[in-house]
Amino acid sequence: MSNHTKLSGKIQTVTGLIDPEELGSTLMHEHLIVDLNPLSQRAKPLPPDDIITLENSFKIRYGQLSSANNFRLDEPDVAIAELKELKAAGGNSLVELTIGGIGPEPETLARISRESGINIVMGCGHYVHGYHFPENKDRSVDSFASEMIAAIREGAWGTNIRAGIIGEIGCEEPWDAAERRVLEGAVLAQMETGASLNVHPGRHPDQPKKVADFVRSTGGIVERLIVSHIERTIFDEERLLRLADTGAILEFDLFGWEQSAYGPADIDMPNDNLRVKWIKVLLDRGYGDQLVISHDIFSKTRLLRYGGHGYQHIYANILPFMRRRGISDEQIRSMMVDTPRRLLTFK
Repeated sequence: MSNHTKLSGKIQTVTGLIDPEELGSTLMHEHLIVDLNPLSQRAKPLPPDDIITLENSFKIRYGQLSSANNFRLDEPDVAIAELKELKAAGGNSLVELTIGGIGPEPETLARISRESGINIVMGCGHYVHGYHFPENKDRSVDSFASEMIAAIREGAWGTNIRAGIIGEIGCEEPWDAAERRVLEGAVLAQMETGASLNVHPGRHPDQPKKVADFVRSTGGIVERLIVSHIERTIFDEERLLRLADTGAILEFDLFGWEQSAYGPADIDMPNDNLRVKWIKVLLDRGYGDQLVISHDIFSKTRLLRYGGHGYQHIYANILPFMRRRGISDEQIRSMMVDTPRRLLTFK
């Protein structure tokens, strides 16, 4: 039996294939090991005074202090402890989307999964052009597609540990030519493998729909396209519903980011209450099977260890809040169990 045949109807985690019923409640966009510092800074040791404490955690989180250490999740034992908190709160699985340019470590993810008891589905592909390896500039669409297909069927980043989803594929506005080739390659890989595709959209409010239209026009399956970071990108109902009408999956994945300050762009970042309000709008309009949620933790100050909310936050705080706001258990199950299971099962 070919690996392609084995994948059909299964979910691929970093420790092997599982039946869809084993997935359980799932966070669809997280990072456990990642480095969002510029590539040029990776080889440099951290300054000795770049230490995160409870006294400076808020200042770093708000942008008052700069910290390269904050954007480097590099402590597997901390990740294991944080995921045990997630499991205790009711979580069973998560999608880890650290990909090319931001420091993927498949073997570390496998260890974290085994020792925490949490299923981890790993992504593949490349992030935004500012993090691309220099050789990406001249690579072809087929080259990117072949890499992602191999990551799913054979193993990723020089290991035999296989990806179970494509993405988060980086797109910016204006859209870089190499980013576009990566996404076109990702669509080819989606068509070849039956995997779902997660995209990190540019910060212009029309860019998510541009991405969805591009995926459809190049032969991709929009119903298996997950558009990340909805709440930092779209701020009006008309655009939100227009994107939902494409059939794409809308991912509200910055739960726990309660401050309006947002370093990468001059926006008014919504808090968790407003995230739930927008989700309620979409639920009331009948888009309940197109919604998933997560935290997208990519910095130390968002971990419990460093004074943040951790991966447990949605289960401990947000789901009870959703129920108080009139979101039903059936709707919550759709976002947390049914839709993740559908998306992560290979077709």
